[in-house]
Amino acid sequence: MIVGSETLRVFSGNANPMLARRIAQYLDLPVGKLLITRFSDGEIRVKIEESVRGMDVFIVQPTCAPANDSLMELLILVDAFRRASAKRITLVIPYYGYSRQDKKVAPREPVTARLVADLITTAGAHRVLAVDLHAGQIQGFFQLPLDHLYAGPLVASYFAEKGLTDGDTVVVSPDVGGVGRARGMAEMLQAQIAIIIKRRPEPNKVEVMEIIGDVVGKTCVMVDDMIDTGGSLVSGAHALRERGARRVFACCTHPVLSGAAPDNIQNSAVEELVVTDTIPVSDEKRERCPKITVLSVAPLLASAICRIHKDDSVSELFQSFW
Repeated sequence: MIVGSETLRVFSGNANPMLARRIAQYLDLPVGKLLITRFSDGEIRVKIEESVRGMDVFIVQPTCAPANDSLMELLILVDAFRRASAKRITLVIPYYGYSRQDKKVAPREPVTARLVADLITTAGAHRVLAVDLHAGQIQGFFQLPLDHLYAGPLVASYFAEKGLTDGDTVVVSPDVGGVGRARGMAEMLQAQIAIIIKRRPEPNKVEVMEIIGDVVGKTCVMVDDMIDTGGSLVSGAHALRERGARRVFACCTHPVLSGAAPDNIQNSAVEELVVTDTIPVSDEKRERCPKITVLSVAPLLASAICRIHKDDSVSELFQSFW
């Protein structure tokens, strides 16, 4: 048990209880007692089954599918702990849902990433701990402290152990917006960078137009923050192989993997897909796609929680990666 943990409590919603248990295990603490049920009409009911008065409370709850339920549950949890006189409430949101609309790209569209930040602030949270936000500007949407962690070094270490630091590796960004992420990975793997130029004729539809960079005879590692339908990944991997890539790996922090994504990835040119457990990957999805390898961010989050609890620096956990 960490020093000063007498006032530290870790609780979990229903979105990813396995990750919460792993975090608590690293902290040598039990997961707090919490009852989450539903009223007959489907409304969420929360009851905290232990005293949290004066406690430093951390709630682990990614807002992943079912996104609306996960988000509403999170907001109700915050309200419950605030009314139970918790001293500080920190939301551990490994995956920040509704983040893809972080700006208006067409008339009459919402900015849902800002809306969710406002809801969390209004509910009464004191702090947020997130992993690989879809867009960096989301940090500015909050009017409370936000600690932003990166899973990139964890994934890069995995690929380094596989020997992908031999100078024959190219890190591939699936779009121009992900170049910073790819650059950080490339620096750790001592690799070159390539960029896929694509267009989206409609939502969840991707067309690869060009690949900038030399991939002939190379081992390519495609890197993204999330994979939803897998369309960009599958089309990008196919284009890389067509242009002479020898092997294609892929990685992301958040495995959304909606619908037929596991099947599409299994049948694609991707040799292995490395993800983290910010979002739970069900056994059924793993059976459909044995190519998936899951790394845990629990040690990283546990270290951050410990530092926040002790009022130590969180930035010392990592060097500037992206």
